[in-house]
Amino acid sequence: MRTEELLYYLMTTIFCAEFFPQVLIFTQNKKLSIAKSHHQNPRVFRCSSYSESKNTSNYRSPQRGNKVISTHRPPNPHLPFYKDFKETHFTKLLHRSCKAGNYDEGLYLLECMMNSGHKADVILCTKLIKGFFNSKSVDKAVKVMDILERYGEPDIFAYNAYISGLCKVNRIDSANGVLSRMRTRGFSPDIVTYNILIGSLCNRGKLDLALEMLDQLMDDRCLPTVITYTILIEATILEGGIGEAMKLFDEILSRGLKPDMYTYNTVIRGMCREGLMDEAFDFVRSLTSRNCKPDVISYNILLRALLNQGKWDDGAELISEMFSNRCEFNVVTYSIMISALCREGQLDEAINLLKIMIDEGLTPDTYTFDPLISALCREGRLDLAIAFLDYMISSGCFPDIVNYNTILSALCKNGKSEEAMEVFNKLDESGCPPDVSTYNTMVSALWNNGDRIRAYRLLSDMFTKGISPDGITYNSLISCLCREGMVDGAIELLGDMRKIGFLPTVVTYNIVLLGLCKAHRIGDAVLMLEEMVEKGCRPNETSYVLLVEGIGFAGWRVEAMELANTLCERGVISNQSLRRLDRTFPVVDVYGSFVQTEIKS
Repeated sequence: MRTEELLYYLMTTIFCAEFFPQVLIFTQNKKLSIAKSHHQNPRVFRCSSYSESKNTSNYRSPQRGNKVISTHRPPNPHLPFYKDFKETHFTKLLHRSCKAGNYDEGLYLLECMMNSGHKADVILCTKLIKGFFNSKSVDKAVKVMDILERYGEPDIFAYNAYISGLCKVNRIDSANGVLSRMRTRGFSPDIVTYNILIGSLCNRGKLDLALEMLDQLMDDRCLPTVITYTILIEATILEGGIGEAMKLFDEILSRGLKPDMYTYNTVIRGMCREGLMDEAFDFVRSLTSRNCKPDVISYNILLRALLNQGKWDDGAELISEMFSNRCEFNVVTYSIMISALCREGQLDEAINLLKIMIDEGLTPDTYTFDPLISALCREGRLDLAIAFLDYMISSGCFPDIVNYNTILSALCKNGKSEEAMEVFNKLDESGCPPDVSTYNTMVSALWNNGDRIRAYRLLSDMFTKGISPDGITYNSLISCLCREGMVDGAIELLGDMRKIGFLPTVVTYNIVLLGLCKAHRIGDAVLMLEEMVEKGCRPNETSYVLLVEGIGFAGWRVEAMELANTLCERGVISNQSLRRLDRTFPVVDVYGSFVQTEIKS
């Protein structure tokens, strides 16, 4: 049965009791057989990004215009012409499709409505536009907007939803084009429209264009809000620093606008980011004079900055201030302290703090567990790290791919690649598909264990799933090839890396240099060093030490140490490196005794 026939059948049978009671005359003797699937779907580990239900939009309260269009749409020969369907029937079906997240079905119904000569409903079209953008079906969202503009009456809400969607997929030029179409239709962009565009430009590092948009906003006699300025302040902190950002903050006050806590916290975060802790504390304590009270987010920003600098005494004073101001800790507060304790190697204290947090009735999240799992893996306490992972799942806090990658990396480093593969093979069914870091870890582990076939299969699986390799992927593969003595293959891969736009780093070149030196291909190693310089990649001390070691291990100890001494005199390698090389390649004089290189202090 074709899609349109099936949909027509469903609409004339399943919905007939509500919409078409007269159809019961023809269907009362028919039985609808529904095949049910009895396959079991066992409970599996799930990722924190996993969602069982789709978000649906609510109706908007503002009133819309009720203009009637006279445009008649010619019938589409590919769609059935439901001439007996009333517009309200279509609208109800379309509303159900949107509510259920069946946007493809909704688009089909919308086209049927147009084919029947009905008007496109602006509210439902807006829901479809949002739904398609959220599901990354950009072309379908564009199609819905085209239908709405031709056979309906778009409003400012529809245009804002459409512009927001275009900005999220980085189609800024298209969004600006929509702005022009709005004006042609008699719509003036409102502050929401401008905030969307300004926010999108700021997110892409185009602060200058965002500030130009602010000027255009004022030319259109549209007054900026606190939200407008806060967006610009955040971007300015990143690009121009807190000094420039404070000029915008002063402009808020000069316009008579009242900053909210989000704005204040943005400024506090900017000060802490530049290490201006005294200024940040003064700013927080000045909030009371502005008829505003610092919230837990304000204190969390300060606490994170202090503990990142290792200022535990100042952190303790801040916590006391929180208590005195009756500012209760939240999950983030505890997570900041747990993360800091893990960095300091105080794992037992971090675990005790986690217990206190749970006793206080707070539920830890993945950001709470991540530093604990990482620290446990670093210390080789894998059993406890896995126990925490199990606890997360049992308590409904589904691990994310970062948690899994940490566990996989630790298992592989401890020679437990088979256990790692078992975890890896369950990632998809847990709703947490592997990313490029996961593949990098597993490919390296399998290759190091001599299992090249499975390593190649994983690489093939990675490309099949559309996961693009990163610099680490290439470095890992080049390293694997060099360790196996397949240096020519590594050099070929280095060329491929450049062709697709990945610039090899000094680490990449050093891996190839090591491979060439181990193969006693000193001439090729020297050429590779020259190529580094030609390509704009500056060799580091390791690069030169590798070359000296390659020359020495190839049997030219005297030449190696002469080169080492020259490099040390020119400040290319350190005295410490020269001493180590001297011990590795002691030079014998004509009398058969070892000569120690004179090292200048």
